[in-house]
Amino acid sequence: MNPEYLSALAALAGAVVGGVTTLASSWLAQNAQARADQMAHHRKRREELYADFIDKATQLYADALEHDKAEIPKLLQLYALIGKMELLSSPKVLKMAQGIGHTIIQTYRGPKKTFNEIEGLLTSDAVKPVREFSEAARDELGISGPLF
Repeated sequence: MNPEYLSALAALAGAVVGGVTTLASSWLAQNAQARADQMAHHRKRREELYADFIDKATQLYADALEHDKAEIPKLLQLYALIGKMELLSSPKVLKMAQGIGHTIIQTYRGPKKTFNEIEGLLTSDAVKPVREFSEAARDELGISGPLF
């Protein structure tokens, strides 16, 4: 074979290998970035979901301590959030959210509390389920501090 052809083929092969390597590297980098963006988006959705759940659950629990008639639309909103957790959350977080929903319903059925009783509840284990839910949510999200 003619040395000039061999030299030209080697240069062409080098250019092809370099081009393919650049293309593969670029594709892998874009794929990794897209995956990271998607994970960040899902994490943000769960953060917002958990914050909304804590807000609604706390409001409903306070209402249940004072009243014996449940606000059904608000209770259904809470269970809609739990339904979203079935799609996005770990079984531990979901189970805790379901427990909080059950506690709220049981509180509506129980005796109503005076202000002094409510004040005592805030320092007791009565708010423990919400605290435990927050801790489980932070663990799932890999956050050591508050969600917001």
